[in-house]
Amino acid sequence: MDAPQATGDRLGVVYGYSLPEGAHPVQGERIRVEAGGERPVEAIDGGEIVALPRHGFDRAIPAPLVDHRANIRALCELGCGRVLALGSAGSLRPELEVGSFLCPDDFYAPETAPSFYDDPRGHSVPGFDPGWREAIIAAWPEGGESELIDGGVYAQTIGPRFETAAEVRALARVADVVGMTLAAETILAREASVAHAAICSVDNLANGISEEPLTVEEYQRGRDATAAQLRASLEVVLPALATGSAP
Repeated sequence: MDAPQATGDRLGVVYGYSLPEGAHPVQGERIRVEAGGERPVEAIDGGEIVALPRHGFDRAIPAPLVDHRANIRALCELGCGRVLALGSAGSLRPELEVGSFLCPDDFYAPETAPSFYDDPRGHSVPGFDPGWREAIIAAWPEGGESELIDGGVYAQTIGPRFETAAEVRALARVADVVGMTLAAETILAREASVAHAAICSVDNLANGISEEPLTVEEYQRGRDATAAQLRASLEVVLPALATGSAP
């Protein structure tokens, strides 16, 4: 199997639980792309921007079952050469508070190694695209409520369950935030020569970081509160990135 290759320079936005259910980064026509997966990939064609909900429009696909290969293949077929990934994350550090936004520059995912290849071409050096990261950071609005932290390590776990307190203590030695999708996504994007970088919204303190035990309800409250700030920032960021007018 060969990796797909981008056929254009459209902006793709891949998103999940960091936006409220029913909310999307752009408006446009809902489309379905046959991308070699078990089911068609759903997306929104917004002209200069393509929005792809990684869990599906109905959010029925849990993190371990997200078909990242099909998603990247669909983005390539739709002409996306750049991807801004939005990811809900838990903070591994008490000082990194709920409501923070972080643009990671590295990830820790020793159990995550997807590839389009079944031969030695899968031996690659993964990572977020540094130049694309700089463009995203430059486009982020200054002076607003939602400052974007430049750099940090994203840890990917398998999911869909949250991490135990012991797992969080181990991850905190090497990472700043934890989620379930972004590392796999960027590994495959690099194989497809698609520039990929991410914005993590810190929606909860990871299990054991706070004195109070983490609950799903607490995570949901944090996610809903953070989503409003993220949507406001995206209204500035996305047009700038789509047209290349970021400073």
